Amino acid sequence: MVSVLPLLVVLLAPSSNHAASAEEELGFGIEVARRGLWSEARFRFERAVSLDPSNAEALNDLGVALEQQGDFAKAREAFDRALKLKPGNLYIQQNYDLFREADDKRNRKKKAPNATPAPTPAPSPTP
Repeated sequence: MVSVLPLLVVLLAPSSNHAASAEEELGFGIEVARRGLWSEARFRFERAVSLDPSNAEALNDLGVALEQQGDFAKAREAFDRALKLKPGNLYIQQNYDLFREADDKRNRKKKAPNATPAPTPAPSPTP
């Protein structure tokens, strides 16, 4: 059985500055995101961003978590902010491009008329 006590001690230890705390939140968010725990990941990434608003990686990861939860408008905002902070970061740009492609596809589907024809009513039985 693996002990989680050392992990908890590290996570609960007070840090000397906000950047260290933001990095801890970011690291924990990445771990829970890998397990598919998107609500917890989002919470951790939001905390990391609130502790260090200039952390482009936290904003990128927040964008991924928001997209996974279906909050596409906020995901776009997070990716936009991340790219403004680090415009040359290929990892962030790639995530944003993939998000934008999927989001544009979703938006096109919403705008497209319903392609499924209405069911034809059955004829009335003859007396």
